[in-house]
Amino acid sequence: MAKAKAPRRTLDSYTLKHINKTIKAGDCVLMRPADQSKPQYVSRIERIEADARGWNVKVHVRWYYRPEESIGGRRQFHGSKELFLSDHHDVQSADTIEGKCTVHSFKSYTKLDAVGNDDFFCRFEYNSSTGAFNPDRVAVFHPACIEMTAEEAQRLDHFFCENCSTESQKKLQSSHPASRQSDTKVDSKRRRR
Repeated sequence: MAKAKAPRRTLDSYTLKHINKTIKAGDCVLMRPADQSKPQYVSRIERIEADARGWNVKVHVRWYYRPEESIGGRRQFHGSKELFLSDHHDVQSADTIEGKCTVHSFKSYTKLDAVGNDDFFCRFEYNSSTGAFNPDRVAVFHPACIEMTAEEAQRLDHFFCENCSTESQKKLQSSHPASRQSDTKVDSKRRRR
């Protein structure tokens, strides 16, 4: 006879003793990859569950992808700290969490006085099955047009302003949409369920 599955209970928060941090639904966290040569994975906690005794804590997460992990790969306008919120959900052991991080909107990220190692930004949602983005275009700008200093702009990889650029630059921009897929295969970083 099959053993009955133990009931699980949802937790409001959970303290990770190995890093001395408390996590809750909505927090963004850094998770240990199987391949230690790869950067930590970033996810947003959707729910925390434990068995009846409070052991075996699992986190239901929604993964962020880095541009190089997407079907189209990294593009020249992607920031070095840019992530895409994906439709890829998973359940992981809370023991794989290595730290907390912050994923900002692009607008709030550009206003940070100092960008820390655990600061990222997200301006797209990503469909991990089709490679489609939402929104499917990105605003590219001239720093002075959005009241950004030159120092803040230098933290970004590339930029130009649609209002200030020539028609040829606008055509070049529109010929490289964010959602275009390439024939390049990208190794799956996590098992898709």
